[in-house]
Amino acid sequence: MELDKVDSAIIEALKENSRISYIELGEKVGLSEAAVRRRIKKLVEDGVIRKFTIDVKEEAAHAFTLVAVNPSTPTFEISKSIKKIKGVRQVYEITGQYDIITFIGGPSIAEVNSYVEEIRKTPGVMKTNTVIILKEVV
Repeated sequence: MELDKVDSAIIEALKENSRISYIELGEKVGLSEAAVRRRIKKLVEDGVIRKFTIDVKEEAAHAFTLVAVNPSTPTFEISKSIKKIKGVRQVYEITGQYDIITFIGGPSIAEVNSYVEEIRKTPGVMKTNTVIILKEVV
């Protein structure tokens, strides 16, 4: 689906505040409340907007873990297993020296480390390389 300037503006406004009212959003993009409602409904139906969510700062520690998979094991199977581990927030299959990268969050470095240990115990995982995030630049 091609996004026009108005759809892009609606998406940007929703990224900043997913609770913005249709009326306020309409004022920002120059449309009526009904037109904004229809556009958002279409963006959801077309899969452009997958979900509305909130960002809660509950986790004090975060890390990226790179995962190398045994060549005899399908990477997607390892990805599915890793996604089920507590603390794993995102899983991506990648190219290069490693096959998977995960984003992990937890209340402490010790908890994040326990999640990394679970990844290491996953059958088919050959090695990992973890980078602890010191701070987010905003």
